[in-house]
Amino acid sequence: MLMENLLRSKQYWSLVESGILVAADGVDLTDGQRKAIEDAKLMDLKVKNYLFQAIDRTIMETILNKQTAKNI
Repeated sequence: MLMENLLRSKQYWSLVESGILVAADGVDLTDGQRKAIEDAKLMDLKVKNYLFQAIDRTIMETILNKQTAKNI
């Protein structure tokens, strides 16, 4: 709940709920659409950063060193 509150206060929670839009291959985008997608990707990276910071380092290393969910 604390992480949700933080992300809501930063106005990033919608990215967690709905994700980001990705252009389909071969689709020509306008400059505005391209900028909107790049902005969404940047916001997504910020959200991931907040989430990674909330995970203890030893747990994060365990997650990153495993190839499958079963191994974790």
